[in-house]
Amino acid sequence: MARTRATIRDVARRAGVSSTTVSHTFSGNGVVNEQTQERVRAAASALGYHPDVVASGLRSSRLGVIGLVLRPAVGPEPHQLGDVDYFPRFAGAAALTSLGHGYALMLVADPVVPGASRTAYACDGIIVTDPVGNDPLTAAMRSSGMPYVLVGRDVADPDDPHVIDIATAHIVDRVLDHLAAAGGTRPALIVGTDAIEWNLATESRYRERMLSARLPATVLRVPERASRSEAGLAADELLSLPEPADAVYCLTSDHARGVVERLVERGVRVPEDVVVMCGSDAECLRALSPTISTVDLLPEALGRQAAAALLRQLEPDLAVTAPEPEHGRLIVRESTSRSGR
Repeated sequence: MARTRATIRDVARRAGVSSTTVSHTFSGNGVVNEQTQERVRAAASALGYHPDVVASGLRSSRLGVIGLVLRPAVGPEPHQLGDVDYFPRFAGAAALTSLGHGYALMLVADPVVPGASRTAYACDGIIVTDPVGNDPLTAAMRSSGMPYVLVGRDVADPDDPHVIDIATAHIVDRVLDHLAAAGGTRPALIVGTDAIEWNLATESRYRERMLSARLPATVLRVPERASRSEAGLAADELLSLPEPADAVYCLTSDHARGVVERLVERGVRVPEDVVVMCGSDAECLRALSPTISTVDLLPEALGRQAAAALLRQLEPDLAVTAPEPEHGRLIVRESTSRSGR
């Protein structure tokens, strides 16, 4: 038999107070002295009573929950989050920042995807990582007036004011400088195919640098969800060039792993013959032989920035700040450490 849930009236009777006093105790509205609050909370605990947070949120137009849409990682295969450092580090920092100011952070599905849960629309605001060009979720949030923050720009709307800068061009400069210092004179770029800033701005800056240096630009596009063996085909293509690349910058960990494994399989030495750098760290890069150098995208700093920016939209008087990250910090491992250099 289902247990009958205690009501606010039950708590009021047990505590010897009015229902209004119970309501004020849990909502923070009105004035209730400390001793009375303790008596009300003790009665509620004894009865197993807790406020209906959903109903309270509807009355106040505030639920105390921030939604997080991780794109493009959370798609048909959300298990892709497991090996990549960026997403759990970002979410953890954003969650702690939100919690420190009275909000919960909830990972939610992209609500504009057909068949997806619409839970995100119940949140007070949404953080979206890697928005796509002409992002439909951004359009939906704007039209409804829902507060939002984008981590990375919508490439079709570069003037959106609610953006956390991911400093893509600066990171590309640091990577190319490092590859050159490691002996890479003919760098190639392997990017994903999603229409996001990380891919498009990386390619744009890479081409600018190659033009400035009077070097040929070699760009291969491999879908983010391609298998490692498919990514390895890119290595074959690079080796077939009239002047094979002696440096490779791969944006994703699966691409970098696939390329390095294929190079080694074909007898190409890494880093002696080709130096390889990845754009985001992952466990597989630390476990591979040779270990692969990478960029620390500082997701904790970005997560704190994103949460702080959204909290300021929700509560303009809230004193919440987050320091600017040192973008482009490199983690140098075996794949770019040629002996004697």
